[in-house]
Amino acid sequence: MQDIKRFDEILDFYTPNAVINCAAMTDVDSCEKNPNQAYAVNCNAPGVLAEHCTKHNVKFVHVSSDYVFDGTAVTPYTEEASTNPVQVYGNSKLKSEEKVTAANREALITRLSFVYGIHGDTKELTGFPAWIYSRLKNDQPTPLFTNQRVTPTRAGQAAETLIDLLISKESGIYNVACRSCVSPYEFGIKICNRLNTKNDLLSKGLQDDIDRSAARPSYTCLDVSKVEDSLDRLQPTLETELNEIENAIF
Repeated sequence: MQDIKRFDEILDFYTPNAVINCAAMTDVDSCEKNPNQAYAVNCNAPGVLAEHCTKHNVKFVHVSSDYVFDGTAVTPYTEEASTNPVQVYGNSKLKSEEKVTAANREALITRLSFVYGIHGDTKELTGFPAWIYSRLKNDQPTPLFTNQRVTPTRAGQAAETLIDLLISKESGIYNVACRSCVSPYEFGIKICNRLNTKNDLLSKGLQDDIDRSAARPSYTCLDVSKVEDSLDRLQPTLETELNEIENAIF
């Protein structure tokens, strides 16, 4: 990392309580085509940052992914479940967890799933809801997977949860997502219902219908019991999370 000296200077100047690493190469197919870049960004860089935070006695927080799992489960994955990524992206995120933990024993690692949300500065909606809204607005037929299941993570809720975990001085791995395990098709129908729009533009599709460079796991629902127990509150349902983005789309 060419800028690690600058990173040290920032740590010295600001003496932060924690550093939160959200940076990643998240285009799964691009990671498959450019594995060296994927491992440099997703794996090696977080490890170096965690190492330097240890030297400065600064808490390090790293954002990981549900794609560390292979999708063969039939019940939500706990933090202790066996990992087995099926593509470069997931493997680079798993290796990053290992490097971060080795460099910073008190690091906090959060695994997110199917992330969407609202930009804090522009208030612009991003992710799956934004894509669905755009398709519906332009009367575009949209096939959505029925054989993929996820626990969507709203970015704003994840940020709040992450800060609360920091305040509680937690470390180790935590799943951060909503409590609802849904398919993209079911997610899309919920958005249609909120928009009071006919859902005839949405159709049922399968993951194998699309030719992609990288494999995707078909089931990555996350068990959020650990974070609920640690913070003594339930994670939100998807319905509740849609309320939070209401002003941006509905």
